[in-house]
Amino acid sequence: MGSKSDLETVAPAMKTLQSFGVPFEAHVMSAHRTPEAASAFAASAKENGFGVLIAAAGKAAHLAGVLAASTTLPVIGLPVKASLEGLDALLATVQMPSGVPVATVAINGADNAALLAIQMLALSDESLSQKLDDKKAAMKNAIAKADTQLQ
Repeated sequence: MGSKSDLETVAPAMKTLQSFGVPFEAHVMSAHRTPEAASAFAASAKENGFGVLIAAAGKAAHLAGVLAASTTLPVIGLPVKASLEGLDALLATVQMPSGVPVATVAINGADNAALLAIQMLALSDESLSQKLDDKKAAMKNAIAKADTQLQ
């Protein structure tokens, strides 16, 4: 995350990753204050066993781009609502130049960032794939139950 203040927004992603048994690390790195550290982290992420990176940042929100420029791993940008209702962070995250892709979720969409990362990892992990199938079934059943109760 770009700032320690982003932790509250990132916490749901951490909870989702934990619930699926996906190991993760959380770090504070700034695209503007510690660009060398962010680049070095991303450059060594694959060899350090990471499969996907999630970058949460608000305002100018360049962290995802800095990470994506330094790795071939998928990077998911999580725009944080810090100013301008988060639109500045959303635009900074989604508007990447050709050749430096960043998948972007909704403003403060930490749970979806984690789920997207899990979906990417599940492409080569049958256990994670089954857990995703189970979650989808549980969501479907919850909606059916809510409809039945409403009737």
